[in-house]
This record gives sequence, structure tokens and C-alpha cells, in this order.
Amino acid sequence: MESYKIIEHEYDAVVVGAGGAGLRAALGMTLEGLKTACITKVFPTRSHTVAAQGGIGAALDNMGEGDNWRFHMYDTVKGSDWLGDQDAIEYMCRNAIPAVIELEHYGVPFSRTDEGRIYQRPFGGHTLNHGKSMAKRACAAADRTGHAILHTLYQQSLRNHAEFFVEYFALDLIMDDDGACVGVMALCLEDGSIHRFRAHQTVLATGGYGRAYFSCTSAHTCTGDGNAMVLRAGLPLQDMEFVQFHPTGIYGAGCLITEGARGEGGYLTNSEGERFMERYAPTAKDLASRDVVSRAMTIEINEGRGVGPNKDHIMLHLEHLDPQVLHHRLPGISETAKIFAGAEVTKEPIPVLPTVHYNMGGIPTNYHGEVLRPTADDPDRVVPGLMAIGEAACVSVHGANRLGTNSLLDIVVFGRAAAHRAAETVRPGESHRPMPSDAGEHAIARLDRMRMAKGDRKAGSIRLDMQRTMQTHAAVFRTDELMQAGLKKIHQVADSMADVGLNDRSLIWNSDLVEALELENLVSQAIVTLTSAALRKESRGAHAHEDFPDRDDANWMKHTAMWLDEKNQHRVLYRDVHMNTLSNEVESIPPVARVY
Repeated sequence: MESYKIIEHEYDAVVVGAGGAGLRAALGMTLEGLKTACITKVFPTRSHTVAAQGGIGAALDNMGEGDNWRFHMYDTVKGSDWLGDQDAIEYMCRNAIPAVIELEHYGVPFSRTDEGRIYQRPFGGHTLNHGKSMAKRACAAADRTGHAILHTLYQQSLRNHAEFFVEYFALDLIMDDDGACVGVMALCLEDGSIHRFRAHQTVLATGGYGRAYFSCTSAHTCTGDGNAMVLRAGLPLQDMEFVQFHPTGIYGAGCLITEGARGEGGYLTNSEGERFMERYAPTAKDLASRDVVSRAMTIEINEGRGVGPNKDHIMLHLEHLDPQVLHHRLPGISETAKIFAGAEVTKEPIPVLPTVHYNMGGIPTNYHGEVLRPTADDPDRVVPGLMAIGEAACVSVHGANRLGTNSLLDIVVFGRAAAHRAAETVRPGESHRPMPSDAGEHAIARLDRMRMAKGDRKAGSIRLDMQRTMQTHAAVFRTDELMQAGLKKIHQVADSMADVGLNDRSLIWNSDLVEALELENLVSQAIVTLTSAALRKESRGAHAHEDFPDRDDANWMKHTAMWLDEKNQHRVLYRDVHMNTLSNEVESIPPVARVY
């Protein structure tokens, strides 16, 4: 192995990822007086938060309906199909209100009501009075809410002198002999230099791994790098079997049409022109939660009522809405539909299909953002020095299925929580724990092995095998036979990584190398997803197991924590769901049948 020059850095906190969660944490930690670095593989305003459209959920009650955070909490617990931790859900729904007002004060340009308050629209699964009627709870900036939040947080981070390392690819965590995290290794893509960051707190905010699938709404950068780094550090991932399909991805392209389109009055029809959601969710109809709508659409298609020559998609109608509403409230998707579907939304419907959108699973954490290393005796044991937030983390506020608007809320609330916790646990400028003598050597060896790989297969062809396997074998509906066949295939894909070969051996802007490293990250998560899914013998939320069509609270109301070793062999431990609330101001919500 050739010798690589390492550049050393020391910080109080290092945040990996500059999406909404990473920026909120970096901003918060900087404001708390901690010397903070933010490492990001893309320019911050290119992070995937920029694609979030419909809104951020908070019970501000700006539409005068009598909304409050307890209703929001109930909807989130119900939406999670009772797999969400109720202490974390209470924390998120209560803190939603100050967190969103804080965003407004930072300068997020929310849409406004006539009185000048933040405009709120209805969204799937959000109700008043425990399901009696639909709530207007999604605080929106037209249909570009994530874009508005991301740009504002980046500007505030610059204003407060957070330090950015832009276009740096995180390689691996640095763990000491006691199992604490003491920093992270990263590759600078611009000049090929390798950097060792020492930190009292390392925060993973690396987003989801949607690109493990063939058709998804995720950017090509969504490769779950933090999740894979955690697996390689000997830590588990949690609830990875729960992958959310968004009901309205544009047919063929996969681009997202926000749920806000249905919140503004859009509706779905099958080939017979029937508004079929009325059969599946008589109260919420087109605004039932995402797993319910995605399954209903898939059933319609499977039973021969799909639209088009191949009867393989569904129609989303907005043409009955006032063109002014479309212009002011949904300008982005009007443009997206025109470009990717050739549909003029004021005149014709948009062809749509359920598309992989969000990962409920990820790095297990508590509601402070601290990463867990569960054991049979201590299921809530914390890893010193390591945090995870946003889609990379599994708090778990989303449980088996996420409600729309709760992802933007999750990143802001838990980015903020991580900053508060870091301020409590780190003294600015205190001396660092000693580094292990071989700190970062594994990361460099892995980089070097991939860089010098001489196999006869391109990363792109192996990636396609993985994506097709996941799309077929871990889809909206799953069976034992399907998942067992998928497990065989995904292990073959993992074995074929030994045959990967790179043409470019340089270190400067080597996109070939980065894509191969990202693929290695994705494959490990794909294995954990399929393995966890095959083990869960019930249907809950986004995991619809046709051999076990009912939810089984007696045996399966528990979190899956799964480890993966370097030979891709798994180990599993199950953790109890936290049914307790944080305060006496709300009671624990007992499980009932989930209907909309």
C-alpha cells in the first residue's frame, strides 16, 4: 500500500452531512460556543433536503381549527403503526412549535395567510380530535419548503462562522479501544488529500439510502454513507425493513409530486375514472397515510384497474383546481409535471406510481440524538462521542411508517436537540481522548483496496443488479418466498463486489472511486434491509407481508437491531418499543386497529 499523507484537525464537534439536520446541528453547536466543523460530500445547498416540497408539521393552529401538539403526537404514533417510541414522539411534537418559530426568525420565507401568519395546509394522516377530521398542520413555503429551510440554515451557519469542508467524502469513524467515537476520516475530493478529524462529538447527518432501489425519489448522492460507517464500526442499524414508498412519484421518472398536491384538493383515479381511495380510507380518502395509499394504488394496478396501455399506473388530478392556487401554492410541481410527464396540470392529470421515498430505519438513537449500542441487559446503552440525526437516524419517531411533513420536522427538532446535548456534554476547547495508534488505518486500507481494484466489472453494473434485486424483492408487498430469493441474490451481489474494477487510479476528483465506495456502502444496507424484512413475520406500516397480513403486537411490537460483520453475516437483537411518554401532560397511546 502506498503511503498517504494525512492532514490533522481538532474540533469540539464534527458534523458529517450538510442537509437540514447537519446544518441545524452545526449552527446550534456553533451558537453554543463549540468549535464546529461540517464535512459534506456535496455543496450544502445541493443536499437532498432541497428536494422536500410540501411542508414541515407543527401544531401552530394558524388556521384556527383548535389544533394542538397532542393531536399531532396521536397522529404520529398511529402513523408509526405503534412502532414509534412515544417519549421521542412527544419530544418532537412538543418541540415542533418552538423549532418552526425559530426557523421563521432565522428567515425562512414561509407562505402566509391573509393575517400574515405561516400558511398551513392539510397533509396525509394529520387529523384533529384523534382522526375525526383532517388537520391543516403543514407549514409551507409554496411547494419548496425544504429548499427554503436549507438555504436559510446555510446562510445562518455562515453568519455564525461554522467551518465547512465542502466536497469531502467521509470514509470511516475512528473508534477507540473503549468503544467511544473519537473522530472521523475523510477524503478531500478536490485534491485527493486525506483528513483525520478529532472531535468530542461526531454527528452523523448523512441522510437516507434510497439509491439502493431502482426507482426512488432520492438524489444520486443518497447512499447512506453514515449507516454503512456505523456497521463497519461494529454498531447496529435499527428497523431497516421499513422503507416508505411515496404514492405519487411521476410514472417512469420517479420524481416526486408532493402530498401537498392532494392537501390542496388533488385526488387519484384508476382506469375506470373512480376515486378509489374512498373504498380504502373512507374518512381520510386521498389523505390517508402514505403506506395505505401506496398499497391501495398497487392493489388497483394488480387487479387490472391501472391506467395506460400497460395498465401500470394511476392518475393524479389537479386540473379541477383554480389555476391561481396551482400558481401560488404548487408552482414547483406544475413545472416538474410538465418537464417529466409532459402534463399540463391545469388541463390534464399526472401519471403516477408509488416510488421509494424514505427510510424509517437507520442508526438507533435516543431523543437527544445519542447513538445506541443496545445489549440484552441494557437496550438503551449510549456510544460515547457519537450522535446521529435526520434520515440517517432511527430515533424512532417514524416507527413503521412516516407521516408527511414529519421528516423536515425530524431534522430540525433533532438537529437542535443534538446541539443542546453537545452543549451539556462538551466543554469548549477541552483536551481530546487519546487516539488509538492505528487510528484511521482501516479507512485508508479500504480506500486503497478499492482504488487499486482490478476486477472486470464496473461499479455501475453491480449497482444495477443491487437496485433491481431490491425493487423486486423488498417492494410494496412482500412474501417469504420473494424475500428468501432476494436474500440469495443480494448476497451474490455483495460477493460480486470482489470483481469490481476501476480504470482511474488517481485521487483527484475520482468519481469512479467515490461511486464504488458508495456502492459498497449501499450493498451492506441492502443486506440488512432484506434480512430484517425476512425475519419480521407480520405486516406493520410499510412492511406489508402477504403471508402474515395482520399486525402482531404480542410478538412483533419491537425494534429490530442488526449488526453485519465484514463477511456480511448478521446478528440480531430485538429492543422494546418505548410506550412511556416524557411528561404527565399526555397519556401513553395504546395500540388499536389502524384505519383512516
